[in-house]
Amino acid sequence: MNFLERIYHSNFFIKLRHWEYWPFWVVQFPFFFYWLWLSIKARSLFFFSASNPGIFSGGMLGESKFEVLELLPDNLKAKSTLVKFPSSIHVVLSAVDAGNFKYPIIFKPDYGERGWMVRKIHNEQDAIQYLSEIKTDFLIQEFLELPLEFGVFYVRHPKEENGKIISITSKEMLAIIGNGEDTLQQMVLKNDRAKLQSGRLKQIFKDDWNKVVATGKTVELNSIGNHCLGTKFLNGNNLITEKLNASFDSLSKNIHGFYFGRYDLRCASLQDLENGNIKIMELNGCGAEPAHVYQPGFSIWEALGVFRQHWKSMYQISIENHKRGIPYLTLSDAVNNYKRIKATLGKV
Repeated sequence: MNFLERIYHSNFFIKLRHWEYWPFWVVQFPFFFYWLWLSIKARSLFFFSASNPGIFSGGMLGESKFEVLELLPDNLKAKSTLVKFPSSIHVVLSAVDAGNFKYPIIFKPDYGERGWMVRKIHNEQDAIQYLSEIKTDFLIQEFLELPLEFGVFYVRHPKEENGKIISITSKEMLAIIGNGEDTLQQMVLKNDRAKLQSGRLKQIFKDDWNKVVATGKTVELNSIGNHCLGTKFLNGNNLITEKLNASFDSLSKNIHGFYFGRYDLRCASLQDLENGNIKIMELNGCGAEPAHVYQPGFSIWEALGVFRQHWKSMYQISIENHKRGIPYLTLSDAVNNYKRIKATLGKV
């Protein structure tokens, strides 16, 4: 690889050439002004909090993942247990045993987003390491072995009898296939998406980092479906059918105070997805995005149009719920929530 090719494939230019890697605030900056305009119209900076009355702040920030999961039917959600901070390793391991969890399992913060501190835990030593780092309440959640992972965004206006799916994101986990010649490190550095994760991957695969990967062998570099961890997001809107809409509409209308948000789930097949035979890992409120726009090659201009409609729908739902007696988040509650989040992050 010559000098110009090295520059072209540097982390900086990989991110520059693909807007999906741009910082969240850069993509969302234009909507700061749109939010201000909608806030003026609604006469509240926190109008969005009425979008989902059953979720704190509507799910924009500071909601408990565990409390939101509790809104879901038991047969459709991943088994989860809440661990309060601070807790000893004895308490954590007792919770694992009491919940009959089988390794590997997932540990994730109860308050957090964009993949922060989400870990796949393989054994007691991993649990000890996680407990040494986490400084907030966290969930122990079963790791779902189901092969397909999706983000399904649902919207229902309070005036309308039925809601609909507006976005499906299919998730392709980060992996490489060996050629019998290159080491794991070399293969990671040749893959732009994996290269951006190389620092983290070097630590995870330190025992195999300099070993040649056998021809045809698939090495899954990340099994958690988060874009920040290297997962490829693909536009799955072609999967939206009347039956799929009906399945998620029936589910959503039975979740108290839920109108607008994204299910992160796994399932065994496309037929199971359509029939609602799913396992939900998280239900995210108005702070979630229609993530199909992060498919490689998706136009930034088309994505901005999707985000604008996203905010418009959030506003319309919030206004209608407010007319029906749902209060907006108060300034004092918002300030207290900010202080709580800041204090939690300050411990990290």
